Amino acid sequence: MLIRVLIGIFICLETISGQYDYDEVLGKSILFYEAQRSGKLPSTNRIPWRGDSALEDQGQNGEDLTGGWYDSGDFLKLGFPMAYSTTTLAWGILEFRAAYEAAGQYEYALDSIRWPLDYFIKCHVSDYEFYYQIGYPDVDHSYWGRPEEMTMERWPSSFRQYSGGCDIIAETAAAFAAGYLVFRESDPSYAETLLGHARILYPFAYNQSCFQVSRDHVDEHYASSGSKDELAWGAAWLYRATSEQYYLDRALEFALPGDVAWAYEWDEKTVGYQLLLVTSAGQTAFLPPVESFLRDWLPGGTVQYTPLGLAWRVTYGPLRYAANAAFIALVAAKYDIMATEARDFARTQIHYILGDTGRSFVVGFGTNPPVQPHHSSSSCPDKPAECDWDEFSNPGPNYQTLNGALVGGPDQFDNYTDVRSDYIGNEVSCDYNAGFQGAVAGLAIL
Repeated sequence: MLIRVLIGIFICLETISGQYDYDEVLGKSILFYEAQRSGKLPSTNRIPWRGDSALEDQGQNGEDLTGGWYDSGDFLKLGFPMAYSTTTLAWGILEFRAAYEAAGQYEYALDSIRWPLDYFIKCHVSDYEFYYQIGYPDVDHSYWGRPEEMTMERWPSSFRQYSGGCDIIAETAAAFAAGYLVFRESDPSYAETLLGHARILYPFAYNQSCFQVSRDHVDEHYASSGSKDELAWGAAWLYRATSEQYYLDRALEFALPGDVAWAYEWDEKTVGYQLLLVTSAGQTAFLPPVESFLRDWLPGGTVQYTPLGLAWRVTYGPLRYAANAAFIALVAAKYDIMATEARDFARTQIHYILGDTGRSFVVGFGTNPPVQPHHSSSSCPDKPAECDWDEFSNPGPNYQTLNGALVGGPDQFDNYTDVRSDYIGNEVSCDYNAGFQGAVAGLAIL
């Protein structure tokens, strides 16, 4: 009897402390990105409810713009968050490769980021033209159904020389440079192609007019708040890739050692380039703002905490911000920057997401995970059944499991309702998973 009691206590303590299968989480997060694929799917497609879609996506002169990821629960292809997600995923693969290998997910991870990189190659149609978006939000958001059955017009938008968009262009250069570093051993020829695009795109961005992304229909969703962070970020990645002084000089031209970032996300790369300059370029002047960023996110810092322990920054997608901060913390910890505090912080945030409060916020993982993510295609039943706004209003679970998707998350008091119509708390997005996936990989090996 005593032995049974002791075993029960041990199991209870183990559950409370949050023991999670990081390998499973990594694998399912990669599956989420596979579910977001646009274009002609490969024969190795592992998402049975997804098929070829948006095969008519093309540029204004008929250029092939198929491929890439759908941004979130809709079917827009948005270059800014897609490039940020690609860069961040590549960074995690570079820093925490051993975790992917131990989980048996390394090749899947490479395949995952190759998908958007191939798309960006298509989007870079000439030295001074880059397509940054397919589709208009208002038109796209009027449709609920399968991407394979879309009939709405999907307008392409591009930046040409002197037409703005240096932030998107520099972020894409960062994605190409980070991709080069990931692929240079396994596929040197492909890696050189990526680096070649990065080398062309960065001066395009540097010499471009730098009003923010506020053209046409982009501004209501992913309008950039500034461009200096992307220009420093892109150059810092190119310096890591090439060790060429030109890129370090450009990074230092735009980098701000006195700025402490409020977050790391698709629109805010300040702490990203600061940490990269410290760890890859020996620029120790940027160490204090990195440490200040971490202290802001630690308990007692400037970031608010919920009663159950989530570092809660903003209403829209708070889990994404906590996961991104955890990722930055773990990269810092790898390089012995506030290592103990950084690891402890990252663990508490990722474990909150995985289930320490009694529920998981990752679709298809753990205890009581979300079953109604705000995600159109996974809400659809198997064909040949129809799928439309009736599925949006369906009170039951999504018909398909969107494995690995991180939802937006709770309010500042840990309140969360798993309902499809809540695009603030239950939205999913490519940029939500990017830092989260890297943080899980970091926890697995640090």
